[in-house]
Amino acid sequence: MAATDSVSDQFAILPIRMPAVASFPHAAVHEIRIRRNAPNIPTADDSRSLFLKNVPADSTEAHFRAVFTSLVGAGRFETIKFDDEPSTVLAVDPAQAAKVAGFAKKRKRADLESEEQAREEEAARLPEIWTRRLHRSSGTAVVLLADEKSVQLVLKAVAKLHKTKKYPVWGENVADDVTPLGATWVSSHLQMCRVDKTSTQRAVHAFFNAFNRKEKEAAEMAKRLRNEPDEDGFVTVTRGGRAAPASRTEAEEAKQKMVDKQQKKKAEMKDFYRFQLRERRKQEQAALLRRFEDDKRKVNAMKEKRGRFKPEA
Repeated sequence: MAATDSVSDQFAILPIRMPAVASFPHAAVHEIRIRRNAPNIPTADDSRSLFLKNVPADSTEAHFRAVFTSLVGAGRFETIKFDDEPSTVLAVDPAQAAKVAGFAKKRKRADLESEEQAREEEAARLPEIWTRRLHRSSGTAVVLLADEKSVQLVLKAVAKLHKTKKYPVWGENVADDVTPLGATWVSSHLQMCRVDKTSTQRAVHAFFNAFNRKEKEAAEMAKRLRNEPDEDGFVTVTRGGRAAPASRTEAEEAKQKMVDKQQKKKAEMKDFYRFQLRERRKQEQAALLRRFEDDKRKVNAMKEKRGRFKPEA
């Protein structure tokens, strides 16, 4: 179970001792990569969180709570978020809402309270048929600790493990409420697959109620967007057609706005590349030479004409 690939300098190795089990009667060491959490989109909790790679497939929050307690003591570990955990957000965005969403980034969404929305999502969730979920192989997770000092203590404790060789034992001091795996786990799954018809029907009805509400909100938003020219001067045409044709004044204003934007864009793109700048300078120099030659010819012509001038006696 130990990983053999090379480790980046940014990651430290957290060795976990896997005890022998009936299916594999040999102890092994599993290596978890650990470093400070640095996501592409920063959050307020990044300073007190750790990023883990290669987490065991049977990981639970209780397992990692026991591991971190053995490293830095109780009270430092807060929670863990696995990358393959199902999202708690109700994914009921219909196609109509997806089309109109791009035009409504600056508009407020639903006016529902957060508690009401949480109850709606909970009601629309289907019953679980697994007492415990397994994670994909070589998965990742983010551990949230109490404070930034806890992060430093964990990294120091991980560095000391390679000297003491006293690795945390996986599953040791884990709470009793963790559902066991094996035959008991599969048997409970087979029983839970026969879900209650009433509760399932209630969850499906809640889901479609939320779906219809979002569809109605999308239709109302599309109605508000009709006859409202955007920054390019175009009028959004939504499903159902426009309520009334745009006036001539609005059309002329929109056309003028579009022409001004094109001229501005053209001016910004002028001399954008270096070869364009060289060509412009060459053209200016050539124009100066032509004007100089024209002026020179005019001066010579005036001199010749003045020499041939003979006043009448």
